[in-house]
Amino acid sequence: MAIKNWVIDPMHSEVHFKIKHLMITNVTGSFDIFQASVVTEEEDFMKAKISFTADVASIKTGNEQRDGHLKSADFFDAAGFPTIKFIATKYENVDSDGSYELYGDLTIRDITKNVKLDVEFGGVAKDLYGNTKAGFTINGKIKRKDFGLQWDGLTEAGGVVLSDEVKIACEIQLIEQQ
Repeated sequence: MAIKNWVIDPMHSEVHFKIKHLMITNVTGSFDIFQASVVTEEEDFMKAKISFTADVASIKTGNEQRDGHLKSADFFDAAGFPTIKFIATKYENVDSDGSYELYGDLTIRDITKNVKLDVEFGGVAKDLYGNTKAGFTINGKIKRKDFGLQWDGLTEAGGVVLSDEVKIACEIQLIEQQ
């Protein structure tokens, strides 16, 4: 079998997260700089070796002050822990339509926890330039406090400012390296 190497096509990929603010609305953010190394046998992604990183300093929420707070020691501590890492460890088929569960070790602030992500495989196609591409929609949830993101605030009435649960939503397009 032929070994294939894949990387993220940054022009056609997105890494987003959502967290409840005041427990009434979601605040959405993203990481603008991220990369992955994916190694497969042929185009069999069920046995892929996946390594992903995101640059913490590239976090964006649409509010410069909030972005600065997220990069501070209260949250991600971008100076001390500049990357978020994910290494895949296990895959399970959910059904025959390309849905599966991806398990892996997620590291934030040097704290590593095994997480489960729901993956929808969109397929493989050639682009207009003859490049082979593979597409995935990835969703999951983590508890931020499990990764040392402990900052909490309380409203005047004693309500929670931020949820512990963070939703992850990614659209990933890989490009085969020749």
